[in-house]
Amino acid sequence: MSRISQIDLDDRNLPPPTPEIEQERRVAVFDLIEDNSFALPGHAERDVPGGPYHLGLAIRDKRLVFDVSSEAGEKAAEFHLSLSPFRQVVKDYYQICESYFTAVKTLPPSQIETIDMARRGIHNEGSRVLQERLEGKAEIDTDTARRLFTLICVLHFGV
Repeated sequence: MSRISQIDLDDRNLPPPTPEIEQERRVAVFDLIEDNSFALPGHAERDVPGGPYHLGLAIRDKRLVFDVSSEAGEKAAEFHLSLSPFRQVVKDYYQICESYFTAVKTLPPSQIETIDMARRGIHNEGSRVLQERLEGKAEIDTDTARRLFTLICVLHFGV
């Protein structure tokens, strides 16, 4: 049961998302809950409750906060990641997404496909950075990292 069963995004202090960003968020949350792999490594100093987990994501004091609890509400972990390693890849991702959304409305399929390939490449880079930053804190597979990166981008929208 090493998985996320519920996810909560703390976006209280962020501007309202655009319709495209809100759609990305809904799809990422849905896909994440449907299929993910999320495990917390054991620690010598304390037992870590097993999953499934509830995950809270927030940005506080310019740091990405993962607040993890068991389904019973028992605190499992909390870790804070610097946003610095994500800044450029998030910026690049937003720029390519804007190009993609514009292209879908005006360009032929071959050009849309080229932009989408670039978008996926940047998305993969963001998920790789996330996996590296979570090393030793949480174990996630590539698909989970991709979906979590999308949610980080949603939270990063107003930062």
